[in-house]
Amino acid sequence: MDNHTRFTVRALRTRTALVAAGLLLAVAAPTAYATLDDAPATPAAVPPRGAPYMETRLFFGTERPDGGPAVTGRQFAEFVDREVTPDFPGGLTVQEGRGQWRDGRGVIEKKRSYELILLYPVAEAAVGDRRIEEIRRDYEERFA
Repeated sequence: MDNHTRFTVRALRTRTALVAAGLLLAVAAPTAYATLDDAPATPAAVPPRGAPYMETRLFFGTERPDGGPAVTGRQFAEFVDREVTPDFPGGLTVQEGRGQWRDGRGVIEKKRSYELILLYPVAEAAVGDRRIEEIRRDYEERFA
């Protein structure tokens, strides 16, 4: 078989496969849509949703403005255990990171930091907001 004939056979096989795939999709698609359109609107068809939650992210720097020693990982963990966990016992997430921002003099400051992520029910938002402000105030008082 010469190259021209091989190319023609290969092209014919490719076209046949594409046509077969197109026909299969054309036949199956209306069936799938019909199945979706005819689905009963019962409570079992729609999964129940839980109560809506609020998400608050707090960022804690570890360097002190007075030049004192930086807040250690152990100090931050103790702060979370004593000040945050009692107010948010349902759970929280702490992520270690590196933050940066431009200070008042235009200098880019880079510092080790922690991100605290809190999730709590919307129904408890007023209480959660008050507790979050207490956490901020306690961190500032303790670590400047």
